[in-house]
Amino acid sequence: MNFTLQILENPWVRLEPLGEGHREDLRAACAADPDTWNRLYPYSMLGEAFDRRWDDHLVRTQADGSWMQYAVMVGGRCMGMTCHIGADTANASVEVGGTYYHPQVRGGAVNPAAKRLMMGHAFESGARRVVYRVDAINARSRAAVLKLGAVQEGVMRQDRVTWTGRIRDTVIYSVLADEWPDVRDRLDARLLSMTQT
Repeated sequence: MNFTLQILENPWVRLEPLGEGHREDLRAACAADPDTWNRLYPYSMLGEAFDRRWDDHLVRTQADGSWMQYAVMVGGRCMGMTCHIGADTANASVEVGGTYYHPQVRGGAVNPAAKRLMMGHAFESGARRVVYRVDAINARSRAAVLKLGAVQEGVMRQDRVTWTGRIRDTVIYSVLADEWPDVRDRLDARLLSMTQT
């Protein structure tokens, strides 16, 4: 794989390399739904935890390339984030995760449009496999990943301890390179239908 962090854009969303200029809009987006951070995420991005996460994780992993974070731009404003995680060039595999959206942009075109860009970039860069890891209790995200066209592979039991101390089971999904053309075409048709309604 020849994988780089770059601007990705389609008519519905623009994904920009996450940087300092996105910080306050992302902070506001995260603060718009504290319940999600308290219940579903393995880490917090609320209050002081936002700054710690930004300084300790986002900046470091962006610099070392282990996470490629994108600001999800809608109407010129950062309304969330999504990431390519742990690009494994030897096995041509990468995870799409670390995704959060402001509640105002959930349930519409933003998620399928962003995932269309993320998977397209991965497969165009030589990926053989794109992986999604979702908290087993996160019904909304699990349904969204299936609706994208990913295949559920299994459940990693007691996979992680979240920041609240809850032990999380993680559901693994994937899309393979030979599945991508059909997945891509269905996503494109879905997004087109959203434009026409």
